Amino acid sequence: MRLRRLARYITAAAAAALVLSGCSGGGTAPVMVGEVKRGGVATVAEVNAFSSFNPYSADGNTDINSKIGYITHSGFYYLDDKAAVVRNEKFGRFEKVSDNPLKVRYTVNEGVKWSDGEAIDAGDLLLSWAAGSGYFDDADPQAGTGTTFFSAAADTSGLAGTVFPELGDDGRSITLEYATPYADWEVAFDVGLPAHVVAAKGGLNDEEDLVELLRDSPRGNPEKPEANPELKAISDFWNSGFDTKSLPDDPSLYLSSGPYIVRDIVPESSMRLVRNRDYVWGAEPWLDEITIRFTGALPAAVDALRNGQADIISPQPSAGTEQLFAGLADQGNTVERYEQSGYDHLDLNFSGVFEDEDVREAFLKTVPRQAIVDAVVGEMLPDPKPLDSHVFLPAHPKYADTARNNGSSEYTEVDVEGARALLEGATPTVRILYNRDNPNRARAFALIRDSAAQAGFQVEDGGQGSADWARSLGGSGHDAALLGWIGTSAGVSRVPQIFRTGAGSNFNGFSDADADRAMEQLAGTTDLGRQDELLADIDKQIWENAYGLPLYQTIGTTVVGPRITGVKSSSGPLGVWWNVWEWRLA
Repeated sequence: MRLRRLARYITAAAAAALVLSGCSGGGTAPVMVGEVKRGGVATVAEVNAFSSFNPYSADGNTDINSKIGYITHSGFYYLDDKAAVVRNEKFGRFEKVSDNPLKVRYTVNEGVKWSDGEAIDAGDLLLSWAAGSGYFDDADPQAGTGTTFFSAAADTSGLAGTVFPELGDDGRSITLEYATPYADWEVAFDVGLPAHVVAAKGGLNDEEDLVELLRDSPRGNPEKPEANPELKAISDFWNSGFDTKSLPDDPSLYLSSGPYIVRDIVPESSMRLVRNRDYVWGAEPWLDEITIRFTGALPAAVDALRNGQADIISPQPSAGTEQLFAGLADQGNTVERYEQSGYDHLDLNFSGVFEDEDVREAFLKTVPRQAIVDAVVGEMLPDPKPLDSHVFLPAHPKYADTARNNGSSEYTEVDVEGARALLEGATPTVRILYNRDNPNRARAFALIRDSAAQAGFQVEDGGQGSADWARSLGGSGHDAALLGWIGTSAGVSRVPQIFRTGAGSNFNGFSDADADRAMEQLAGTTDLGRQDELLADIDKQIWENAYGLPLYQTIGTTVVGPRITGVKSSSGPLGVWWNVWEWRLA
């Protein structure tokens, strides 16, 4: 799904966020003796198809959209393959100017610009803060009143603790001041979408009008919601105005500030990106052009590589697919298998048939987690087991202790009789949303359906194709969803992004006051030991509410053909794309 995403994916909002898991250009520089020549083309096969130039929104926050967003946008930092923060001082700098209160100043260097020639400036930074902070929201999710303006995928609770930013006299900087300490301040913020485009498309004259609108709009107060039609028009465009499966006629809708620019799109089929010749505020890429083929399935991706139609693939395999990779290494390809920082899970909606906790608990008792693991992971890992935590992966030192005490043992084995006792003769109908084009999710759905039927549940297939299913998350057309989250290990904001009341990736309506309080404390502590204690408490609260079930940690595979070198796999949401500028002809 879109995990949206363990740890949401790609400028600050993206780097700190979880993500849902779906021919040559111009001339080159002079070549010195012993220097590898720049230029050339690579083709990458991706399973999921592109759908939005805004990977920071709740609907646009899918894995492929985030990858495209990453290579067409630049910022103050990026995360390497070890999830370490790497500052990009060619783009700009950010520095902590005060500890009490916590103040962080962000300054864009002179000469950094969008691909239409407009400078990246304080207005772009202010719009990114507005979208990522929820500052103007006055919605009360419980009462159903007020407005959530920017539908951001990443958790807003960190930036929500800031006052309205101070804009620098240089026109290229802003300073964020936090009311309380914030654990993830270093990855909390970065540049997002072009403010001058959002302003114009949202009905304003220019970016200066947008800055004034944000200055003049009051901080949201759920107890006193107020209409703000101008801000609503701006946020509505930010939320959905960049969504498209084809290349827009208006180039302002796909501006680049990064190493590559999108040149062509064949909907659901392919995308072509060319090197941004003006890009000098980051590492210079080697390749002139990258073509992405959207294959829709693992076998098609492998076939593309075997047939010379792809140089790089990084699909998520499943049990029984090992034969697809047979012989690839013997043909000169480099094959790597690794555990991702992501997981697949089953979430139950806290409304409709699952509003009753007994019904939620009954359904979870029927889920054959070990059978799902065997069917999906199989022999790719030795002795694979179901995932027993919503917040930790097995490699984390706190995982084993947390799993022993969080209540996950209640769902180790299928308990049909226990489920029947809770249902008391009822035969509820349950509609499960999932990506029908993902064979792992299709297998999990079939196993859950057949097992739940033994307890009296009537499970209906609410699955959709890969291009559309994620947009239905948060809607009312289903009772449960099978999806995946993938993120990084940087920071802890991934947890409130999913589980906090009203959060951007809280699609099933989960709300628990104790868990919310623990997440509020989590955001304010930099003590790693205390963070782990709070995460364990949150995990226990999630299990006690019969929220759903984590199923298994996902497995990644990268295969690189002999033409290309410089590719390094990351366990996070960007996969191989995190160092795209280092890819080159072998």
